[in-house]
Amino acid sequence: MQDPDEIVKPFVEEGMSTLDIGCGMGFFSLPMAKLVGEKGRVVCIDLQEKMIEGLLRRAKKAGLADRIDARVCSQSSLGVSDLAGKIDFALVFALVHEVPDKENLFSEIHHTMKPAGKLLLAEPRGHVSKPDFAKTLSVVQSRGFEVIRDLEIRRSHTVLLRALHSSA
Repeated sequence: MQDPDEIVKPFVEEGMSTLDIGCGMGFFSLPMAKLVGEKGRVVCIDLQEKMIEGLLRRAKKAGLADRIDARVCSQSSLGVSDLAGKIDFALVFALVHEVPDKENLFSEIHHTMKPAGKLLLAEPRGHVSKPDFAKTLSVVQSRGFEVIRDLEIRRSHTVLLRALHSSA
């Protein structure tokens, strides 16, 4: 089992605005909500309304609901156009291999990022081969991100990226 606190703690600070894509019932969302503190927020996005409902129940029980912005997305869009340039850190954990339009996914994420915002991307080794992860990385880079470094997360291909923004 992965330790969500250990995974996100090096990248999430008090007051940040963060994005948890494919949040499910909040495995990473709730630890991120604790880390961002009262002035921060976590935008949690999932395709399944039941997952969002479960996340909101858990957030309320943990006293973190005021830091959570939970959204149900569609197959074709994350529904984040209102977040342009507002996100400090985004997490995409064990999700990309299920997304049909990876180019659109990472374009939308890039649109939300502050200059030099960080993206942690992880895919499960059991579902995604090293060559397939390399193809995903190529898509991510074509959408305005650069690799900062590889990360070690058990049973995952993992990389930390930075959003690049043109000065134009």
